[in-house]
Amino acid sequence: MKLPRRKFLHLAAGAAALPVVSRIARAQAYPSRPVRLVAGFAPGGGVDITARLIGQWLSERLGQQFVIENRPGAATNIATEAVVRAPADGYTLLMVGSFNTINATLYDKLNYNFVRDIAPVASIDREPLVMVVNPSVPAKTVPEFIAYANANPGKVNMASAGNGAPSHVSGELFKMMAGVNMVHVPYRGIALALTDLLGGQVQVSFASMPSSIQYIRTGQLRALAVVTATRSDALPDIPTIAEFVPGYEASIWYGVGAPKATPVEIVEKLNKEINASLANPKMKARLADLGGDVLALSPADFGKLIADETEKWDKVIRSANIKAE
Repeated sequence: MKLPRRKFLHLAAGAAALPVVSRIARAQAYPSRPVRLVAGFAPGGGVDITARLIGQWLSERLGQQFVIENRPGAATNIATEAVVRAPADGYTLLMVGSFNTINATLYDKLNYNFVRDIAPVASIDREPLVMVVNPSVPAKTVPEFIAYANANPGKVNMASAGNGAPSHVSGELFKMMAGVNMVHVPYRGIALALTDLLGGQVQVSFASMPSSIQYIRTGQLRALAVVTATRSDALPDIPTIAEFVPGYEASIWYGVGAPKATPVEIVEKLNKEINASLANPKMKARLADLGGDVLALSPADFGKLIADETEKWDKVIRSANIKAE
């Protein structure tokens, strides 16, 4: 049967509009059941706490439970692979962070490619590390520390939370850019590293803000600089390393990712809601309590951050020949 031209064009236009209508309807209906937000760390840490803050906000805004699923192990690689293999329907999400961009090079045989297999959804916050020294170290500024380290080759020990940890690669980046030689001493966690730093067995560490700020405030450790590109609201009088070593930046950041083929409209909906949370004064204050500054980006800009960070840490890890423990 031959259709009249006008009717044919009407039906064709309707058919062409179906995918758009379908996408809009899918976004409006999402989520229709509970959503899993997978975190690659045990309960109680910074990643877990941040996940629960965002999960609670999304639950209240979107009317479905965002359940935090802790899957620690293998430096978050177990959790990441589980989400990579999950259906790309928006019901399995991943807490991502700077650790993922480090792991991309640190581990030789991952069963996934983080940049390729995880879609960036939304960034959450950026947390500075702090370059801290034992008070017995005579340096009170970054330039004085560089001069001290160069005058005492092989005698300045740098404590970290372990091989490939942010506290380690941040120190290696400082060594490369400042031209200093420090002996890396890895520990199993930043708490143990700070114990020996307080005791004077090691001289310097690039420690997380939550783990070190109380020691800084009580004078048990001396803060020389923060590693972010701008000063931290939590320590406004402490300069950045970049003020003395131009271009240096090595912060920790957290965000949310999803399997790579997750529908764009769902990613955009989640991005909009997470960014709304970051504009909320109570959420901003809660993240600040954890040492974080909000980082609200579009999915595209968040993807660029991930790509840039992966490239940066690739160069550091290969140059310093860092191997996973």
